[in-house]
Amino acid sequence: MADHRSTEPNPGTLAVHGGEPRKKAFDSVTTPIVWSATYAFANTAEIERYFTGDIEREEYGRYGNPTVRAAERKLAALEGADDAALFASGMAAATTALLELVKAGDHVVLTNDCYRRTRQFVTRFLARLGVESTLVEPGDEAALRAALRPGKTKVILAESPTNPYLRVADLALFARARQACPGANLIIDGTFATPVNQRPLAEGVDLVIHSCTKYLGGHNDLLAGAVCGRKGLVEAIKDLRGVLGGVLDPQSAFLLIRGLKTLPLRVHRQNETALAVARWLERHPRVRTVFYPGLESHPDYRIAARQMRGFGGVVSFRVNGDARETSRVIDACKLATIAPSLGATETLIEQPAYMSYFELTTEEREAIGIFDDLVRLSVGLEDAEDIIGDLDQALSA
Repeated sequence: MADHRSTEPNPGTLAVHGGEPRKKAFDSVTTPIVWSATYAFANTAEIERYFTGDIEREEYGRYGNPTVRAAERKLAALEGADDAALFASGMAAATTALLELVKAGDHVVLTNDCYRRTRQFVTRFLARLGVESTLVEPGDEAALRAALRPGKTKVILAESPTNPYLRVADLALFARARQACPGANLIIDGTFATPVNQRPLAEGVDLVIHSCTKYLGGHNDLLAGAVCGRKGLVEAIKDLRGVLGGVLDPQSAFLLIRGLKTLPLRVHRQNETALAVARWLERHPRVRTVFYPGLESHPDYRIAARQMRGFGGVVSFRVNGDARETSRVIDACKLATIAPSLGATETLIEQPAYMSYFELTTEEREAIGIFDDLVRLSVGLEDAEDIIGDLDQALSA
């Protein structure tokens, strides 16, 4: 009989128990919400022990909270990280990490399809601080290597899968390229994948960023972000978090812990549903193109099949029609809700040209790859046949 024992619990067990002590305060089964901004010391000797590192405890809410730390430990366990730092939003996590890792005169390389607000922060805000940047096409190894400036490049940043075309970065390729640039940190935004489908740290990545608002929270009821990675890097980012102040509140941390406990169940269901929906859409006469890494037609299918344990819950597709006809499809949906997020229990649908890029003209949108007929669908936990039925009647409307 095969020996199924391993040194690390399976993801489902980690999601429930990872990072949490067996015995909790007040004998509670769940991690309590600690609503306190200030923490008392018994005497001066305890203060000295705290600042010399002899004891681990809280001092002030901007530097830590017991409920937040419990959520950080659980997320670190799921990612296979030494440590994790939580923030008030995904952008707070990304911007704080970048501000810690670069200074005037440094250089950042990022793929041109990573989250648009992250691109905006690097190319506009960091540029004002004297940080240079280079955008490269995803999957272009030659362009990536050519963009690196040994001694100056301090961050290589990519998202995988990306929004909205679900491009999958070859993490091993990025890790190999980074070897030519000592001192550079490789960061992956893993929001769309979650630790259930992909663990970038095991592929040589230094830091993983998440918008916990999406799959990790999973219920459309919290705003949070996270950075996971090796201890020294995360500790430095936490120190800067204490200065900048983008901390997470304990109520949101409690909701995140609750969401993480069901993360594998939800993601596995969404993986299955999204693949079924993507295959159905590929056969529909009113659909021009489908973008989903679990389809063999996707340009990164082979990378995704090798690197990921599931293909995710987001499917993008282009309708055979113009902007108005595409809007009519969106408006005709009765089950899918029109909303700008993803990764939750409810199926959400949007037309990126109007939801995220409304201020641009059609020509300006097409120049950055956003077509008026593009639809992004984030499948929820409804039955796959009901989601498909809703799309069928909407496309036929």
